[in-house]
Amino acid sequence: YLAIAKGYEPLLLLPIAFGMLLTNIPGTGMFHMDFYNSGTIDYGQVLQEGGLLDILYLGVKLGIYPPLIFLGIGSMTDFGPLIANPKSFLLGAAAQGGIFFTFVGAILLGFTPQEAGSIAIIGGADGPTAIYTARTLLAGGNEQMIGSIAVAAYSYMALVPLIQPPIMRVLTTKKERAVVMEQLRPVSRTEKVIFPIIVTLVVSFLVPSAASLVGMLMLGNLMKESGVCERLVKTATNELMNIITIFLGVTVGATTTYDVFLTWDTIKIVVLGLIAFCLGTACGVLFGKLMYLFSGGKVNPLIGSAGVSAVPMAARVSQKVGAETDPTNFLLMHAMGPNVAGVIGTAVAAGTFMAIFGVK
Repeated sequence: YLAIAKGYEPLLLLPIAFGMLLTNIPGTGMFHMDFYNSGTIDYGQVLQEGGLLDILYLGVKLGIYPPLIFLGIGSMTDFGPLIANPKSFLLGAAAQGGIFFTFVGAILLGFTPQEAGSIAIIGGADGPTAIYTARTLLAGGNEQMIGSIAVAAYSYMALVPLIQPPIMRVLTTKKERAVVMEQLRPVSRTEKVIFPIIVTLVVSFLVPSAASLVGMLMLGNLMKESGVCERLVKTATNELMNIITIFLGVTVGATTTYDVFLTWDTIKIVVLGLIAFCLGTACGVLFGKLMYLFSGGKVNPLIGSAGVSAVPMAARVSQKVGAETDPTNFLLMHAMGPNVAGVIGTAVAAGTFMAIFGVK
């Protein structure tokens, strides 16, 4: 309904929903969650006895699909605004506060650290990262939660234009929303080529668990900015991205069997995911207010809300809310800095959870 009638993230929500339908039809034999719930996978059994979705689900289980999605995202992303204003990294980091606050709340509600980390990462509004984190932390455990987490993550990504604006208006004054920021400096091609290499090295050494996501993100970006891989960029952003999106959506949806999905735990996941996303937005805006104060009123706090990973939707929301106060104010490029920083920040937060609570 959300995908077709409302147009909310249809490329993911529609395959997820149909995967949910397929897995709950009795007797089809397309998916067997019990193949994956043990500590080890019998790949021979999956290939010989498994159905279509069992085999496609190996791409989720082995951590293949989300990094390939990141490859496509990187091929479409311009890190120029972030390079031009490195302070945007701080806003992207601040917006991850919702993840860690929600992690504590999920622990208090009785979830295990692995389950809490998987739920909390929804606050980053990054579906592939949420799926990648959940499949790692829940390996050999409650993997049926992956479908619920994916549905919540992509639903809130789609609802960014509805959820964020009220929070942004409550936390800022009209004077703050009206701040016109200075034009960003031009970024050279050399800077854009060096940036993905440096980020890959730094993140991989600091948080090795995040290397798969960040590395593929930066590979895609390097192909784009190098200007010599036009065919690869076209494939990554179109054919490959579309194929992986179908496989990822249908197989994640297949994990949501009725006996697991229609439970109080699913409601808790959806509610906690919403709280995480709202807190992440609030943390970004509040840190933006601090930057407004310390900069002498030169930073518009609205761009802090874009620190969540919903690229480029969150940046567009910052632009929209700012334009409501001053139609001549153009915040989009300023908001893109925190927005793409949020993608990196969410991947680092996910890597932190995987390093601490993942199966050794």
